[in-house]
Amino acid sequence: MCRQCLVVLGYRGAMRRPLLRMTRKQTIVTVGMPVRNAMPWLPEAVESLLSQSARDFEILAIVDGGTDDSLAYLKSVGDARLRVVEQAHAGVTATLNRMLREVRTPWLARQDADDISYPARLQKLLEAIGEHPEAGVIYSLADYHPREKCAGRFRCSRGTPGELRAIVEGGYLLSICHSTVALNVDKALAAGGYRMDVHAEDADLWWRMVRRWEIHFIAEALVGFRQSAGSVSSRNFEKQELAGIYVQYLLLSELWGWRPRALGEIAPALGGLLRPTGLAAKEWLRRSNMQLAEGRRLRGAAALALALRASPRYVLRRVWDEFGIAPVANGVAPGLFLERKEALW
Repeated sequence: MCRQCLVVLGYRGAMRRPLLRMTRKQTIVTVGMPVRNAMPWLPEAVESLLSQSARDFEILAIVDGGTDDSLAYLKSVGDARLRVVEQAHAGVTATLNRMLREVRTPWLARQDADDISYPARLQKLLEAIGEHPEAGVIYSLADYHPREKCAGRFRCSRGTPGELRAIVEGGYLLSICHSTVALNVDKALAAGGYRMDVHAEDADLWWRMVRRWEIHFIAEALVGFRQSAGSVSSRNFEKQELAGIYVQYLLLSELWGWRPRALGEIAPALGGLLRPTGLAAKEWLRRSNMQLAEGRRLRGAAALALALRASPRYVLRRVWDEFGIAPVANGVAPGLFLERKEALW
């Protein structure tokens, strides 16, 4: 195992993994769920897993501190497949890396504590693992939740492993809903695990995985993704957008063989690559779906109108992406980074 993996995840945890796998031959997938102040959505998320058509899996919930009743609820669940780990608040990235260290199966499926898995999700995932056992990542489409109220799906990159790799080799990032992903644990560790607390730790892992191993796409919505004002994405919207540009910068640095600088050193230059009108439209679309999810159709329509006002081009492109006709990728044109080469490198 690479030295970086041992540093990030701990030598003892990395070395004991093969022994644990040898003692649990039947179960090959664990659903990992980071939990922090996840009420009132947590029971629905857990129930969606306990109601799966497939029965042979584990659930690993890591409670990352918190002040609500999430831990009490998890302790009340009477199902042997659920394992609960408590820790002092360490943040999302540290929690995800601990999840990779704690998991006792070769595959780790992700789900956030406010999202849901559709009943056949794990069965479909197990079938895909059987077809592609050497894959690094397997993922699917995701609906916005609840789908009977919300409009559209999570904007998702689609394609064959070769097409997905071509997106990344072209300097763009994949758009994948984290809660749909299943990771080959050994390969995720070999890639260095999750890095940085920049609210884009998932996109940073996807490009490193796709450059090393195949990523397989299930062309079916298997997860309901909830947009809420209290989510990590909503609370850190602007930081997350800047972090996404920084992750693209890291990818381009590797592709071009240049040494990247720390985010704090180049944040102003990276911020200049973001389009304020597009960011405003994206935020209003998010708010529109949150209003629809709560049954407030008029407010949802008003937010949609504000998104169109901010950037008709962004909204139309988002509608176009919904049908998956053209490649879906995140980021800005790589040439824009080159125009700022002196400031960035």
